[in-house]
Amino acid sequence: MLTGELLKNAVISGANHIENHRKEVDALNVFPVPDGDTGTNMSMTVGAAVRELQVLGDADVATVAKKTAGALLRGARGNSGVILSLIFRGLSKGLKGLETADGAQLAAAFGMGSDSAYKAVMKPTEGTILTVIRLASAAAVASGEQDYKKVLDILCTEAEKALAETPEMLPVLKEAGVVDAGGRGLLYILEGMRSYLLDGVMIEPDGAQTEAKTESAVPQYAYALRFTVHKAKDAESSAAKLKLTLESVGGETAVEETADKIAVQVQSDAPHSVLEAALLCGSLHDIEVVNLADTPNAPAEAEPTAQAAETDAPKRVEPEKEYGFVAVAAGEGLCTLFQELGADQVVSGGQTMNPSTDDILNAVEATPARHVFVLPNNKNIIMAAEQTVNLADRGVSVLSTRTIPQGITAMLSFDEALSPEENHLQMMKAAEGVHTAQVTFAARDSEMSGEHIKKGQILGMEDGKITLVDNDSVDVAYRVTRRLIKKHSGSIVTILYGEDTDEAAANALCERLQNRFPNVEYNVINGGQPVYYFMVSVE
Repeated sequence: MLTGELLKNAVISGANHIENHRKEVDALNVFPVPDGDTGTNMSMTVGAAVRELQVLGDADVATVAKKTAGALLRGARGNSGVILSLIFRGLSKGLKGLETADGAQLAAAFGMGSDSAYKAVMKPTEGTILTVIRLASAAAVASGEQDYKKVLDILCTEAEKALAETPEMLPVLKEAGVVDAGGRGLLYILEGMRSYLLDGVMIEPDGAQTEAKTESAVPQYAYALRFTVHKAKDAESSAAKLKLTLESVGGETAVEETADKIAVQVQSDAPHSVLEAALLCGSLHDIEVVNLADTPNAPAEAEPTAQAAETDAPKRVEPEKEYGFVAVAAGEGLCTLFQELGADQVVSGGQTMNPSTDDILNAVEATPARHVFVLPNNKNIIMAAEQTVNLADRGVSVLSTRTIPQGITAMLSFDEALSPEENHLQMMKAAEGVHTAQVTFAARDSEMSGEHIKKGQILGMEDGKITLVDNDSVDVAYRVTRRLIKKHSGSIVTILYGEDTDEAAANALCERLQNRFPNVEYNVINGGQPVYYFMVSVE
């Protein structure tokens, strides 16, 4: 029978397994834009459960499943992380009230996990993690197997078969020659669980397999580094870019950015490569390098920002007014802009920094209002935000804003005299009338529609779809914005320029657009956002 102790260690093994393969799963992402990659989001989501399970004493299988589901729900990041949390929420429901579980009960619980995930997605897409868990759990249930070990084996075998078929279900996967990233991440978790339950082998964070219940732990990397970058004015000084670069030569990288500095903590086997990469952004100060072999109790991954987030998390307050707002944004200018529009809390996050459900929940409960409107402003944050509706101690409405410009327009359309439901409809209607041009860089080499995209090239996007690849950010911004103005008869254009460009470039873009469309009203704002050179709204 499956006991609580076995399930606990199996989940930890699964979490370690996907962490070890996080970058591999990230690399399966089809689109080359910098984003909150699937492997990273899933690893951080299930990693939230590890921290709680490691301090959990003796418990039955129902308690372990409930503790795991709760931690994943609050730690969920990105759409893949939320779906993973929903799978484990269904698993918890299926094991409710049980001290131990046999194979049939475990299979049925995974079936409930699949159902839970499907029901939460408005338009489920086949060829994704949803397909993988559905086919795998259905096979496990149909087997009638009573041995929980064999059930795990069936789940893994069938999940692998389903994953191999995902390119046939999603043409975009077939074109890129990859399988679904979320499905691959789920399979790694299941394989890690199987390793412990079938073979008694715990997958350790460094990938080295040791016998179950072995207490020794080896650091994942040889060195831990901590330093501060004083930004150079003419350098590629985006914290988001630096994070992507450092993670290519090390592990999970924590960055904290101010107007002129970037604080960094990272682990790596090649400290000289880390420092050389960081030097491209500016001068280095307060450098500290620790040999982890000398500190065997050091954590396998640097977690400074997670700890800082817990310390600095906004405190819960009692409601004092009827309505409040929580917006998700990155960049000093954008944060200030949302505050000026009336946002009570601005959660730091965006394309490469998907906040967790708990991050958003803390902000909601720190808003002194009886009803809080949440603006995710990114398609990969919407599902995490939606989980707060049933967790918060006050009313919450999540607006499905997919871009920063949509969030700005939604807030401008709020009417205090209307009910929450009426405001939701009115604000979303206004947001849907906004079209967004975005200009960023390719984070990886890729193939799209037969075109080879090289890492570092400039990408132009229209309402989230890549439509232009070139090498000049201003020219790309002009061309994608021009198309949106013509297509949607735009009369108001707002240019938000990011931290990796400047006011002169933004004004040059504005001047070109004014010459082409003299009857359009223009605004230029310093958003200070990372990742995107320009975000342009067309209304």
